[in-house]
Amino acid sequence: MAQNILVIDDERSIRKVLGEILTFEGFTVDEAADGAEGLKKIKENNYDCILCDVKMPKMDGMEVLQAAKQERPDTPFIVISGHGTIETAVDAVKKGAYDYISKPPDLNRLLITIRNAMDKRSLVAETKQLRKRISRGFEMIGASEPMMRIQDTIAKVAPTDARVLITGENGVGKELVARRIHELSNRSAGPIIEVNCAAIPSELIESELFGHEKGSFTSAIKQRIGKFEQANGGTLFLDEIGDMHLDAQAKMLRALQEGKITRVGGEKEIKVDVRVLAATNKNLMEEVDAKKFRLDLYHRLSVILIQVPSLNTRRDDIPALITHFLKDICDEYKQPIKEIEPEAINALQEHNWTGNIRELRNVVERLIILSDKVITKKDVDTYILTS
Repeated sequence: MAQNILVIDDERSIRKVLGEILTFEGFTVDEAADGAEGLKKIKENNYDCILCDVKMPKMDGMEVLQAAKQERPDTPFIVISGHGTIETAVDAVKKGAYDYISKPPDLNRLLITIRNAMDKRSLVAETKQLRKRISRGFEMIGASEPMMRIQDTIAKVAPTDARVLITGENGVGKELVARRIHELSNRSAGPIIEVNCAAIPSELIESELFGHEKGSFTSAIKQRIGKFEQANGGTLFLDEIGDMHLDAQAKMLRALQEGKITRVGGEKEIKVDVRVLAATNKNLMEEVDAKKFRLDLYHRLSVILIQVPSLNTRRDDIPALITHFLKDICDEYKQPIKEIEPEAINALQEHNWTGNIRELRNVVERLIILSDKVITKKDVDTYILTS
């Protein structure tokens, strides 16, 4: 499909030349003879790129630029002028122009600039779409009383920098809670870096968290930036914190107390601005009694405690979760959303969910794959309850 370009210039000869060249290059070209006409067309149409002169009657190019950025913030805007100065070019870019090109324009440069601007627009659109998909993937579903309490706690805690300890069985959605806190926090523009403390060998956990210097141990062939530094300005999510080795716990405590870390094999202290969220499926006070977890670290991490309920204690949320997973998985498989009979939903509500939400999602995916257009109670009996 041809990409649409708007050329705004009060000189008819310029519009004609640019129009012919861009049409030859495969673009669809629209023209406007002054700024007011150009802005009207911008409001009425969604262009892939806008080329605009500066000196024009009724409304100059800089005014059009500002108005266009209000109306179509993602559309690349290229200023073209024969009367410009360095100051004008800088001002245009500051106000949101993708680039500034002097007249008469070098046609090769102009075409390259247009294509680069469009490529950037496509990347921005793809990034926004990807973020939406990621955000949807970590959406918290449910209106049961336990979930409403958690949502209320998250709303109060998220804007602060308070550390939060999230507890609950495997598969209940502890990571969803952590990501929701980050999304609603003042750090949402920064990264959220996850560390699965159970998946990292004890001898490597310090390097993973704090980084290491080249040559600090046998396999340290180059410097490594740890998760604390990667999360600077954002959030560090420590999943399965109950499985962290005691030696690493001591260094973690120091990092939380002082806001500084030292890479393995290094001497320099590095200041880090990180909010720490932690999660565990263990009872940490029992771990403290067993001398497997530091009591002082527990108190550092648990300024706010959030207990995520099991799926068996919030069965009222199961229909909404099923609907969500049906749409999400069918979208992922690029197929029409399957229907599910009420009797099938009732059967799933009565099931004993030992794997919690993670198990429910797997079950819905299995039903989508193995069932016909409508998921029935018989499908649930055949593929789930007897498995």
